[in-house]
Amino acid sequence: MTSQSASLPLGHRELLDCYRRMRTIREFEERLHVDFSRGDIPGFVHLYAGEEAAGVGILHHLHDGDRIASTHRGHGHCIAKGVDVIGMMKEIYGKTGGSCNGKGGSMHIADLSKGMMGANGILGAGAPLICGAALAAKFRGKGEVGITFAGDGASNQGTFLESLNLAAVWNLPVIFVIENNGYAEATSRDYATAVDSYVDRAAGFGIPGVTVDGTDFFAVHEAAGEVIRRAREGGGPSLLECKMVRFYGHFEGDAQTYRASGELDEIRANRDCLKIFAARVIEAEVLTRAELEAIDHEVGALIERAVQEAKAAPLPKPADLLTDVYVKY
Repeated sequence: MTSQSASLPLGHRELLDCYRRMRTIREFEERLHVDFSRGDIPGFVHLYAGEEAAGVGILHHLHDGDRIASTHRGHGHCIAKGVDVIGMMKEIYGKTGGSCNGKGGSMHIADLSKGMMGANGILGAGAPLICGAALAAKFRGKGEVGITFAGDGASNQGTFLESLNLAAVWNLPVIFVIENNGYAEATSRDYATAVDSYVDRAAGFGIPGVTVDGTDFFAVHEAAGEVIRRAREGGGPSLLECKMVRFYGHFEGDAQTYRASGELDEIRANRDCLKIFAARVIEAEVLTRAELEAIDHEVGALIERAVQEAKAAPLPKPADLLTDVYVKY
């Protein structure tokens, strides 16, 4: 082991696992981009491609007992939290056997067994939900935490700001993650948000915060580890801002006329978090290019299998409308 490899915070097996999850998110989203354009997928999709280092870097620290509340761009959070990929694909195709038996679709995937409380089509709606989960975790006293994700646009919602205050007042074990990809749908963050940093906003509620490069897996992983440890030990809420990029539009079909000329080519070439991760671990001589390429092939086969099983799965029956309506205690 070289001195460079010794400086990396994760071992060989963990690094392979993290790369596999990031690659799985990328291939999952790239395939949805193609299949949606062909009209194969009902409903709407919002892709997480380009943002993989943030989701995996943060959620690598969690276990099934920890809860997360996601956004309309939730596929990456699901995969990073361990939700079954084939079940997810069936859900997006609206089929029986999906994560929610085909009733939720892309923006409402959930798997409570994995602590994934659900994606959410309402901006900023995950924040108050995770405060409830964090309050329950505080009373259970098992060191569990809650994490809510919001984009730079959703962070301007009243629900999000009210949740910051509530979490601070109740000293909840919750981390508010702002995935700042620069655009609130089509509006520049600089145009719609007065403060220079979301950390400044957190300070107004007495909450500590940190900003990291969301394309750098290791920076995200380190910062997330600190705020999650603090929450587990009773230190209360924190805010983590990840400055990142998305490779596709706000939604599939978005013409992205608000982007500067050449912007997409630049971020694909220079700010691809998978390329940055691969360069780092290969240079440190922890992983080899052959190991990474082997994972690429395995993940490609998994995504192809997921699509074929989703297409072959039956549609829900009319009678299924009457199931899963009420909780039975």
